[in-house]
Amino acid sequence: MTLKERCRILQFDDLGDERGKLVVIEGGESIPFEVKRVFYIYDSDASVIRGQHANVESEFVLINVAGQSKVRLTDGLEEFIVELNRPMMGVYIPRLIWKDMYDFSPDSVLLVLASTHYDGKEYVRNYEDYLKKMEENRKWHV
Repeated sequence: MTLKERCRILQFDDLGDERGKLVVIEGGESIPFEVKRVFYIYDSDASVIRGQHANVESEFVLINVAGQSKVRLTDGLEEFIVELNRPMMGVYIPRLIWKDMYDFSPDSVLLVLASTHYDGKEYVRNYEDYLKKMEENRKWHV
């Protein structure tokens, strides 16, 4: 399975009417996990790079509910960039995918839904360590 197939783009239904827009996201339904943690990133300028890590246990869905940003995803072999620019669109990020969020518009609000509560021990924050871990994983799954 390719990286793009594993980190799929999610489209959420716009349930709005003449009164305004409404987007509903339900854990285990419109996203592939139950939500344990929610946070959002805002007031970052275009020169800031956020993320710069992978998670051993956590899965994520990223949605720009306002403005736009880009997300670079890699598994150490493949890489692709997702532009998040609509509040009805998100990207699913499974475990052990390196992520960099960047190129934030001035009005960007990046909503993050996570499958786990925060545990700093499950973060891989050094890219070289990440590449070594992925190489070890590939050896076990050949």
